[in-house]
Amino acid sequence: MRALPSPRGPLAPAPLPLLLLCLLAAARPSWEDGHPSASPVTSLPVRVEMMAKYSNLPLESHNISLTEHSDVPVEKNITLQRPSNVELICQFTTSGDLNLVNVTWKKDDELLESNYMINITGSIMYTLYTVTIINSKQMGSYSCFFEEEKEQRGTFNFKVPELHGKNKPLITYVGDSTVLICKCQDCSPLNWTWYSSNGSVQVPLDVQMNDKYVINGTNANETRLKIMRISEEDQGSYWCHAVFQLGESEERLQLVVLSYLVPLKPFLGIIAEVVLLVAIILLCEMYTQKKKKQPDDGKEFKQMEQLKSDDSNGIENNATRHRKNESVSQ
Repeated sequence: MRALPSPRGPLAPAPLPLLLLCLLAAARPSWEDGHPSASPVTSLPVRVEMMAKYSNLPLESHNISLTEHSDVPVEKNITLQRPSNVELICQFTTSGDLNLVNVTWKKDDELLESNYMINITGSIMYTLYTVTIINSKQMGSYSCFFEEEKEQRGTFNFKVPELHGKNKPLITYVGDSTVLICKCQDCSPLNWTWYSSNGSVQVPLDVQMNDKYVINGTNANETRLKIMRISEEDQGSYWCHAVFQLGESEERLQLVVLSYLVPLKPFLGIIAEVVLLVAIILLCEMYTQKKKKQPDDGKEFKQMEQLKSDDSNGIENNATRHRKNESVSQ
């Protein structure tokens, strides 16, 4: 954790954040004569009261560094699952006159006019914003702005822990059982809930009235949904939902249910192709045989015609010879 510089040198990490704020408040009068904003000093009693009231909460400190040459806003994501005191520190380095730099803070699009301090050390300007986050309304994005020739922005994004399930669809078969797993890293949700999707509507799974589902988990940071006697109607999207002190988070899992005939489809397709190929071969063979028979039948027909013609000629010749013989005899 980095201590915020002050005119008395770096602060040790042991003292309370209140001491840091007091040092910054003491350093502020020497500089604010040349700076238009004096509202942070007037907010000090409010911060003292807040820090005293929630002094038992854990303290977190986060910082962002910016320069006059930064081309894009700098962002930092912060995961928070329980109420905490938070210090947000923005550091801005420039070669210009820091007394001409205007500093502002915003929560989302709302301008914050208190709870921040400003200090200059050499060519570096520091601004510190303190906030006690105790509910979901205080979550969101907190941004510091340094306006010189162009505006530089640093943003702290607060969010509750993300949930993680299986990225790819879970595939199972009709009649089987399966388990959907959802978890988060280093977290302890207050409550886990499972939903199934009915179109665009999420329907909570009532495990008390339905022996088809069993919900449990081996650790506080995970939940398991066991689905028994799976049918094709169980296919679809399932959502695991976690409730934290500072908000809620959910994750979508996809279940695909297959019939046992599905794995056989490729083999049935191969068998169909083989049968079709054999049928084509047999048809080709029959066509070839038929084509061969046609010339042979023509030859047999011609031979029969020739024999008939020969027989007819033979009879005619015999008849002619017989008539000739009769004429000679007469």
